[in-house]
Amino acid sequence: MKFPGFNPGQLQQMMKDVQRQQEELQKRLRDIRVEASAGGGIVTVTVSGLKEMVALRIDPDAIKDGDVEMLQDLIVAATNEANRKADEKAQEAMRAQLGMLGLGGLF
Repeated sequence: MKFPGFNPGQLQQMMKDVQRQQEELQKRLRDIRVEASAGGGIVTVTVSGLKEMVALRIDPDAIKDGDVEMLQDLIVAATNEANRKADEKAQEAMRAQLGMLGLGGLF
């Protein structure tokens, strides 16, 4: 069955363009870095736009206190905040990418 005005080559090119845009977006997200701290800077976490933790810094004085539960809570809090920031940055990157495709109103 043939569809009037349907061009398989054009559809294939559109799919390639979408795939290329997706790859570019993934690279942009991978390159994004956001940082969040907890406990007044005792714990600092850095994550990528893909929400992968790329760095963790713990003030050495925090270990001297021996309060492991507090340290664990600070790591969780800093990680959660960093992931929230990463989500915001990822949304910005997606809006920018969709804007280039003329689909900016979707987000």
